[in-house]
Amino acid sequence: MGHPTTLFDKIWDGHTVRSIDNGPSVLYIDRHYIHEVTSPVAFLGLAGRGLGVACPDRTTATPDHNIPTENQHLSIKDALSRNQVDMLIDNCQKHNIPLYGLNHKWQGIVHVIGPELGLTQPGMTIVCGDSHTSTHGAFGCVAFGIGTSEVEMVLGTQCILQPKPKKMRIKIDGHLKRGVTAKDVALYIISKITTSGGTGHFIEYAGAAIESLSMEGRMTLCNMSIESGARGGLVAPDELTFEYVKGREFSPKGMDWENAMEKWSVLKTDEGALFDKEYAFNAEDIDPMITFGTNPGMGTSITGYIPLSSSLEEGEKVSYEKSLEYMGFSGGDKLEGKTVDFVFVGSCTNGRIEDLREFTHFIKGKKKAQNITAWIVPGSKQVEAQAQEEGLVAILEAAGFELRQPGCSACLAMNEDKIPTGKYAVSTSNRNFEGRQGPGARTLLASPLVAAACAISGKITDPRQFLN
Repeated sequence: MGHPTTLFDKIWDGHTVRSIDNGPSVLYIDRHYIHEVTSPVAFLGLAGRGLGVACPDRTTATPDHNIPTENQHLSIKDALSRNQVDMLIDNCQKHNIPLYGLNHKWQGIVHVIGPELGLTQPGMTIVCGDSHTSTHGAFGCVAFGIGTSEVEMVLGTQCILQPKPKKMRIKIDGHLKRGVTAKDVALYIISKITTSGGTGHFIEYAGAAIESLSMEGRMTLCNMSIESGARGGLVAPDELTFEYVKGREFSPKGMDWENAMEKWSVLKTDEGALFDKEYAFNAEDIDPMITFGTNPGMGTSITGYIPLSSSLEEGEKVSYEKSLEYMGFSGGDKLEGKTVDFVFVGSCTNGRIEDLREFTHFIKGKKKAQNITAWIVPGSKQVEAQAQEEGLVAILEAAGFELRQPGCSACLAMNEDKIPTGKYAVSTSNRNFEGRQGPGARTLLASPLVAAACAISGKITDPRQFLN
């Protein structure tokens, strides 16, 4: 009998084609997702080498970053964005890559459509030229973002040269309190271990609180893993995972499903397996969270106060004060009650049907605050259709909201959905860097539940005061 092994090791080692002494692994990739931003240059590189795509059937393409979220039937106004989408279409046609383009029933944010189509399956290695590829770790996958030159490498060989990360386990036991969601768990963890705490590691999330999360909640948590500096994050698959995957468009059927289940059932960390670093937190200590600075680690309880710089190490004070200055805040400020201007619900972090349900259930029978501009953006055409079928769109419209069309939208300033300079946006996306949502925009990261409370009140509000 071999020594106890982590889930990460089982997947990584099982996909290693070759190990280079004191160097990287040659890792085989099961699924490669591509979009319009990081793929054009990679395809040009292939053409320059006279290479084709090694495994078009293991590659899936969709436009998401640059596309508008209104009037998608019209030509894209921005010339660069239009050109990138056109290049994606041309490259996919040339190399026989499945493409779910604008107005296709399966189009959407790449990290939303992969799971909902059953393309993401337990035990896979998955890459994409996008940092939040770690989302797919929710299915017990080793999934991580790669750069453009690596996109080219995977397209041409279906393999990647990659140093093997260290292993970290973050365990959260206990029961999450009412009003606390997976997004709050993610922001809480990052506030505790900092934005560099995960550097060089792959995180496995474990414990009763993690197991209690829905698949969509696990996706949100794994999505945010890289904001702690980690290479990625994953959760061991369980019955919930298998139930989610079963019956989807590209998931195994018949005997193939039985064979897959046999393989997937062993995807767990062995008792006694060693990690390079471990953390343990109590679920009861987590409240609804919100960020106040310019990185995802600068977060606190929705009812909390912004920490004073005097509590920090000397070397951290200057950047901390600079961050607060950008946000227009001061140490010691109470966040609750501060006026905000925009609310954005969407992105690969919180643009799934569960997120829209949560937001809509909260705002039902209420009205959007007059000072709030709200962008509610589904993560895919399927989410958009579900929202319509379930009556969510009608509830949103009655409350003064509008459901836009699928895309990355205001997560990043690559499309028309930009937050104006100096305005405050409560955002369910993943990053709050300076200018991330537009030049001079001020981003406060939060869950869809917190976003809903802010959208109704027009200011930073604890959603728990509305919950029965």
